[in-house]
Amino acid sequence: MLLESLRGLGYTTATAIADIIDNSVSAGACNVDVRFEWAGSDSWVRVSDDGCGMTDAELEKAMQLGASDPRHARRSDDLGRFGMGLKTASFSQARVLTVCSRRAGGEATCLRWDLDVLETIVGGDWPMIEGPRPGSEARVALSDGYASGTVVLWEGLDRIVTSGFTSDDLFDVLEMVEGHLAMVFHRLMGTASGQIDLRLNGKRVKPWDPFLTGNLAKRLESLEYALIGAPEVKVQLNVLPHKDMMETSEFEAAAGPEGWTSQQGFYIYRNKRLLAVSGWLRLGERGRQWSRDEAHRLARIRLDIPNTMDSEWNINVLKSTASPPVRLRPQLLRLAKEAREVARNVYAFRGRLISEGSKGKEGLPDIWEAIKKPSGATAYRLSRQHDLYRSVMDRAGPLAKDIEALIRLVEGTVPVQRIWLDTAEDDEPPVSSFDDEPDPALVEMMEAMFDALVHGCGLSEAEARERLSRTRPFDKRPDLIAGLGE
Repeated sequence: MLLESLRGLGYTTATAIADIIDNSVSAGACNVDVRFEWAGSDSWVRVSDDGCGMTDAELEKAMQLGASDPRHARRSDDLGRFGMGLKTASFSQARVLTVCSRRAGGEATCLRWDLDVLETIVGGDWPMIEGPRPGSEARVALSDGYASGTVVLWEGLDRIVTSGFTSDDLFDVLEMVEGHLAMVFHRLMGTASGQIDLRLNGKRVKPWDPFLTGNLAKRLESLEYALIGAPEVKVQLNVLPHKDMMETSEFEAAAGPEGWTSQQGFYIYRNKRLLAVSGWLRLGERGRQWSRDEAHRLARIRLDIPNTMDSEWNINVLKSTASPPVRLRPQLLRLAKEAREVARNVYAFRGRLISEGSKGKEGLPDIWEAIKKPSGATAYRLSRQHDLYRSVMDRAGPLAKDIEALIRLVEGTVPVQRIWLDTAEDDEPPVSSFDDEPDPALVEMMEAMFDALVHGCGLSEAEARERLSRTRPFDKRPDLIAGLGE
């Protein structure tokens, strides 16, 4: 009954596999291979590594529930805590758990838990079985190419291969597992010392870096901060580039497994292993907790904690949630506010790269202005300082009043609520109408702006072209700008 209850802790297939790989990392493995084999109701999953392996006595202890005391000191690079992960993760997906292991120079040892066998036992015994199930010997065979290592085998996949499950569904599972492993172990994958080569059904898993580290278009990639009173806790602020600054494929990849809005906030790591994407850690201002929203979706904060603080950070058995100590929350709030403010500015105003030597050369002012009212609400109006506006009004004559009335009508009827609703439903901000505008229509608008700059502002044609090349949305079409005035 206890084991059946532990099966409902809340693992997904992806988080369960990640828990098994934690043991491989702690064992010093350089190569980890995850394999899903489809065979209908006899399908199986295997995780094998070339870590240090275990002796018979060590394996027997590892197979026990609560194999270690979470209060005891551990190696600084140990990814475990409760001594439960191997069993709880495995039983959450399968009824049969077999582990085969070998120390360098030693003999292979193999033990098995079988929930169906346990159900038939009368009394209080919990028999572990030596060796794999008959017919499964090849599935747990250790690689001859490794001097040591461990194989974890799941059979009886009643939580994966459910009624109606097909081989096509297995591909969906593999995709979710790959995405999760790429995110959770991205700082541990590679060829450097202490890193692992992780493969899923023979395919190397490519790490997914949520922070686009080193990307020159990022508005913010801070130094690593150490918290006062907890110098072992490190924090780095990151604000990713606006969509306009990335290629479409790069932007889609940066969204992450759960999409842009869900991937914002704090990323909590222990020994470089991602524990949780925890949003804003229930931080907030004026009595309200921050939620995941569109305006701050570009903010991602890396937070590293040592395994000596597991208890203080309330790390759960699934390694999926963490909660900061009360004493550190004011510092985290201050850092989060900084990242959120930068992220909001990038999201709202579309940052752009300025080439070297271009300081002092500005584009036209934004056509829209945000005006804060005394009530605290924000209103939006067209800029009366925009060159095109001033050029038109200077030449409007008796139509000036009608044009101004039309502009005020547009300003007063901006469908703000509709825009936010569409954004929430589509999980993407509405696109600009200029994105699909044909070239002749763009040229017509550019020519109007060009004439306003030359004849209304007194700029030379070269200066007008230079200014338009730094003005949205024309800055993406230097080919059209080059022909203006000819």
